[in-house]
Amino acid sequence: MEIDSKKFREYRAFAIVTGAASGMGRLYAERLALMGYSLVIVDINAAKLEDTADRLRNMVAGLSDWRIPYKSSFSVLPLVQDLSRQDAAEKVHLFTMQHGCEVEVLVNNAGLFYYQGIAQTSPAALSRMVMVHNYTPLLLCRAFVPGMLSRGCGYVLNVSSLAAWIPWPGLGMYASTKRFVKDFSRALRVECRGTGVSVTNAYFGAVDTPLFNLKPSYRRLARNLRVMIPAEKAVEKALEATFRRRKGTMPGLLNHIFKPLVAVLPDPVLAWIYRLLSPIRMDV
Repeated sequence: MEIDSKKFREYRAFAIVTGAASGMGRLYAERLALMGYSLVIVDINAAKLEDTADRLRNMVAGLSDWRIPYKSSFSVLPLVQDLSRQDAAEKVHLFTMQHGCEVEVLVNNAGLFYYQGIAQTSPAALSRMVMVHNYTPLLLCRAFVPGMLSRGCGYVLNVSSLAAWIPWPGLGMYASTKRFVKDFSRALRVECRGTGVSVTNAYFGAVDTPLFNLKPSYRRLARNLRVMIPAEKAVEKALEATFRRRKGTMPGLLNHIFKPLVAVLPDPVLAWIYRLLSPIRMDV
């Protein structure tokens, strides 16, 4: 997606990116900064979040093209926040109010992943996933969409997953939370239709990020087989869909082939696959 000088925002409006300390969240923030957005970046990891902020400041300061006159207007505001807390969305909204941020873009990117049976997962881990994937993104939409509606312009990008159609054993909790994201985003999108505010879902399969705790050799193999796509490509496709106001995007031809096939696998086959694989907790 090319940077369009006619649509460049001159760093007057803000974009919020959650989970911005690393991985795709950092890439979203970098791309939005190049498009002319100032940023509120949110993550639980204080050190990495500040590193992201420094990288963004240096990146914008180093621009040497037609964006030079606007560089001094760029602002990046890091907020260290645990998004599994019940008051997380409220604190993010209060932070933006205190800093006078006009939020035009909301990217609900933060997430966690584990491959483990529901009965074997701690209650704290189950609760944390629901809060990070569902409760806080929903309340962030509730906090920021009204302002977008009043201004007649806004973009929401919610990160769902290919797993929203695949409640497999071991992925059951993750898939169910991503299904919720898919469904509430559709409802919100229809409610905002014709207002200048759009809601887009990103349905990724496997993306090459630290979220999947794989050995480098396995990651290379997955990329070569095109089962796993580069994070840069995933971010590019998601933001392209967002600013074209599309309802969703699912990068990768194999994902479109895979989705209907795995959805119809019978329970005995799924049980066999689950027994074959060794459930490993990846992020709790």
